[in-house]
Amino acid sequence: MKSGYPNEISVVVFLNAKPETCEEFLQLLAPVLDAMRHEPTFISAVLHRSPDNPSSFMLYEVWADRDDLVNVQMKRDYRAAYEARLPDLLREPRRAVIWERLRGDFAFFAGS
Repeated sequence: MKSGYPNEISVVVFLNAKPETCEEFLQLLAPVLDAMRHEPTFISAVLHRSPDNPSSFMLYEVWADRDDLVNVQMKRDYRAAYEARLPDLLREPRRAVIWERLRGDFAFFAGS
């Protein structure tokens, strides 16, 4: 089942922060996530932390258009401070993997 967006993609980003920089990393990421929410091609983002390694994070983003994400969104001014500090905050370069959605299943909660 494809979504209503013909060019929709999911991006899974793996970020391994240095343990001593986790707080700064999260403080710099928060305004980026807050700003992304208002972008016209943004669908969702979910930030995860590893229960086994509290300095390991996974960000799951869904965007309506890959070209817009790569050519416009990744160059937004609100990302500048975050992008500039990443090399010093991470133990290794982030790894991003792009996926196309084939199917989506969601729980139904009565009363919601």
